Amino acid sequence: MEPMVPEEAAGALDDEVLALVGEAKHLAARIHPILRESIGDLVRSMNCYYSNLIEGHDTHPRDIDRALTNEFSAEPKRRELQQEAVAHIHVQRLIDEGRDPDVWPASAAYAAWLHEEFCSLLPPEMLWITNPKTGEKLPIVPGEWRTRDVEVGRHLPPEHDDLSRFMMRFEKAYASPPLTRLRQLMTVGAVHHRFLWIHPFLDGNGRVARLMSHALLKRLDIGTSLWSVARGLAREEQQYKRLLQQADRPREGDRDGRGNLTQRGLVAFCKFFLSRSIDQIRFMSGLLEPDMLLTRIEIHVEEEIRMKRLMRGSYAVLREAVLAGEVERSKIPSLTGYEERGARNVTAALVERGMLTSSSHRAPLRLAFPADVAERWFPNLYPANAGTRT
Repeated sequence: MEPMVPEEAAGALDDEVLALVGEAKHLAARIHPILRESIGDLVRSMNCYYSNLIEGHDTHPRDIDRALTNEFSAEPKRRELQQEAVAHIHVQRLIDEGRDPDVWPASAAYAAWLHEEFCSLLPPEMLWITNPKTGEKLPIVPGEWRTRDVEVGRHLPPEHDDLSRFMMRFEKAYASPPLTRLRQLMTVGAVHHRFLWIHPFLDGNGRVARLMSHALLKRLDIGTSLWSVARGLAREEQQYKRLLQQADRPREGDRDGRGNLTQRGLVAFCKFFLSRSIDQIRFMSGLLEPDMLLTRIEIHVEEEIRMKRLMRGSYAVLREAVLAGEVERSKIPSLTGYEERGARNVTAALVERGMLTSSSHRAPLRLAFPADVAERWFPNLYPANAGTRT
């Protein structure tokens, strides 16, 4: 599976790496740390939605919200999609909060942890796949390499007896050090592709690869809970899968690197992966621009007041939550102009609509973003037909 790192063509990725670093710093600097936690909840649900969509699993964002409050559908397939979403969000939260293993994400141990942690929240009936050629049901063993050979489209991954050797090479190639931080950023796409090329698990490799990429970008101080590359990959799914397949190809002559596989194809995928990352950081940066965000919130709140679902003064409370990260309950009377009882009614309505949340009835309030609110405050976060793909 050489080349592992696009050595000779690294210069072709310089512009993307510099842009990625600059855009990531710009986004991180403009969001209040407390508000970042609220945005993180939203982005984890979004990342889960798009990562599952790439796998052909279209879960409605409202179903994801319901699952996070243990409200599962009685319809088996819909319930399975919800359970899958909860598992994905659980693992990403561990990554975002620094509760993942203290090993480098581009490693065999980290991949096994991701797979085992994700599968641990799935019911036993979901830990099976069916061989499309024979109809045989095969068990998925959480965190363990596959014990049989597989085909992935036109690609034939390494034989199962060789997986340990390939994963050792994978781990050595992407270790930090010896690779510098900039070289690590250049090769995030290569890590993603080569892991999928090895295909170490019987099922779940795509999801593990995207969570690994998220963790790797976070360790490199680029990724945060404020954005997700999965949205960019899903929005260009055909191109994503075409470039993955292109990077599977053998070397195309003396000017195509020195390994067994095409360096040209690997560089093209790395460039695509970096460009989608930059695009998604810019997208979220635009959505989170304070003045525009507050305008969208104000318009929505005015509509809710006319429908008598919220009270006058609600916008002032939400504005404080955006600018200060949270709202002290003692400040709500002065923000709304109501006496204490009226202020409590304003708060209760915002909490009931899911726009505010807190850890206890006395704790400060911070923003929350249920799916119907996210649709108004963060336009185009989800596709217009989310949850309708068959």
